[in-house]
Amino acid sequence: MTLHQRIWARSRDALAAAVASLGYPEEFADLLARQLGSPKAIDRMTSYLYQAHPQSVEMIVDEMLAICAEIEAWREKKEGQEAQAAYNAWLSSDSRWRNREDPD
Repeated sequence: MTLHQRIWARSRDALAAAVASLGYPEEFADLLARQLGSPKAIDRMTSYLYQAHPQSVEMIVDEMLAICAEIEAWREKKEGQEAQAAYNAWLSSDSRWRNREDPD
């Protein structure tokens, strides 16, 4: 097992323990882990479960969806920043001016 796989397994096992401590089956933890998609997100969910002690499946799913939405918003922000940086680099590059036809 690779280091990456061990990290995933450790996060998933911690989530399963948190879900089980609330009285839900481990299969529910598997579904949550797959939807969350990363060990960091799984760890955030695990922390939420231990701190908030949600009283229903709906509350757990709402938090999972909120975590997923935050991750997606962060990804979109980073993509926008990268695109803006590339555009700014192009604006200040010499090649931008070389590609223009000489008006004289």
